[in-house]
Amino acid sequence: MLLKNANILVVDDDTDVLTAMRLLLKSKAKNVVIEQNPGNISSLIQREKFDVIILDMNFTSVIHTGNEGVFWLKKIKEIDKDVSVILITAYGDLDLAIRSLKQGASDFLVKPWKNDKLIEAIGEILDKKKSKKAKTKDTLIAKSEIIGESHSMKDVFFKIKKIAPTDANILILGENGTGKDLIAKAIHDNSLRKHKPFVKVDVGALTETLFESELFGYKKGAFTDAKADRKGRFEAAEGGTLFLDEIGNISLRQQARLLTVLQNRLVTPLGSNQSIPINIRLICATNLDISALANEDKFRKDLIYRINTVEIIIPPLRERDNDIVLLAKHFINLYTDKYLKSPFSIDDSFIKKLKNYHFPGNVRELQYALERAVIMSDDATLHESDLVFSPIENRSNTSIPKDLKLETVEKNTILKVIEKNNGNISKSAKELGITRTALYRRMTKYDL
Repeated sequence: MLLKNANILVVDDDTDVLTAMRLLLKSKAKNVVIEQNPGNISSLIQREKFDVIILDMNFTSVIHTGNEGVFWLKKIKEIDKDVSVILITAYGDLDLAIRSLKQGASDFLVKPWKNDKLIEAIGEILDKKKSKKAKTKDTLIAKSEIIGESHSMKDVFFKIKKIAPTDANILILGENGTGKDLIAKAIHDNSLRKHKPFVKVDVGALTETLFESELFGYKKGAFTDAKADRKGRFEAAEGGTLFLDEIGNISLRQQARLLTVLQNRLVTPLGSNQSIPINIRLICATNLDISALANEDKFRKDLIYRINTVEIIIPPLRERDNDIVLLAKHFINLYTDKYLKSPFSIDDSFIKKLKNYHFPGNVRELQYALERAVIMSDDATLHESDLVFSPIENRSNTSIPKDLKLETVEKNTILKVIEKNNGNISKSAKELGITRTALYRRMTKYDL
């Protein structure tokens, strides 16, 4: 990270020191925040992400032991273990310096400081952070844009790390907007195929005709508009990874064609009698629950086993603990840079509204809400009023049936359960908690 992109907090009870620091750094850093009262440190770093904090060692104490600095250093590290802290004091003490560094300080400087030494110290810290971040990505989830510290996401990261180097077929399950495509890309980027193509196809959007030509390719003259040979997505992904999104939405006929290709590891382009061997790693994704895929009237069980060597379930955002705030800060910084805005601080009411919302649209909804907030806000602080959620996601959750008569509710419930079980009366009766005979009586009653 370059100094010009850094967000720096300076905490010292001496106003002259704060003024001098601000004058020195404001032309070199992206943002400089000064604070005289160390008691405000916690709220500051909870609202805003700082790259470096310059912290005085002594505040109100008459005896200059440096204990206050160590105390506040510990507090800072409890809230944000990754922030770099430079401790600064007028009283040089080797033992104090060693103690501070053991507690997690990145550097220790003595007043009066030399400007070039301070700038050099900050630059070295930022360079180390950049290389450490790159190293972490290389060893854990290289090139990944996935952000999360919740237990559920740590489980996802663990699975990615374990399965990525293998050639196992993966099925990714999760609601819309949870980032299934990012997980698929992370698996590819951490696999032995990472230098080969990553090809994504939204198979749920393909018609019966397009399905075969898109996936398997075609020869010139195979149909009216086939004016030249065209490779299918299987061939395009040769040696790499093929990601089939929305696999749960394809028809039984399409499933049969896909199963044949996966079993034989051969594709035959439309208009050709020549089969082509394929070497791909397959990743599939769907927003359907695994129980829905287990319904053989809608999905072939033999295909499920073929595509589902390992499954990864992406948790919805509402179940990801503090990841909401973590992601929010990431998107705010992202769009602040994109739209050339000054860095925002975040009001407590903004955080509270984020935490209290259920996010039916998951990470995608959060991202668009924060992009809007950054674009529309004219203040240096984001407030609760800046956070507006789309009515699109809430429409289905807020609709209330107009007819709440008991008979109407019972009739609608029976219809939904029968539809869910694809007309299977035995399953429907069991789910409703009544006998088949009782269900038939009610169906006759409501003319179903």
